[in-house]
Amino acid sequence: QVQLVESGGGLVQAGGSLRLSCAASESIFSFNAMGWYRQAPGKQRESVAVITSSGSTVYAGSVKGRFTMSRDNAKNMVYLQMNSLKPEDTAVYYCNAVSRIYGDIYWGQGTQVTVSS
Repeated sequence: QVQLVESGGGLVQAGGSLRLSCAASESIFSFNAMGWYRQAPGKQRESVAVITSSGSTVYAGSVKGRFTMSRDNAKNMVYLQMNSLKPEDTAVYYCNAVSRIYGDIYWGQGTQVTVSS
């Protein structure tokens, strides 16, 4: 069973930065794509950033230019660098992975990000 463990969330003032990390229990090359999603209270979970197996990244329009997703293949880690944070970025952030072979979808337990105004 694949495990994804997020870390790095916390409380930050508007304009500040945080870096989220996601550790995968197996090689990230076993995934077609990995992503960061978020869910704010009372709202649906939404995609924030996705990185494909080829290294291409796609960002939600609301975070483009402020957030950067990256990966460290050797450490089986993906990251989300979040700059110029806004109160509307407040949410639980989840790491996601889609397996290559069967397309199974895995989720981490989530990490809370709170941006104060």
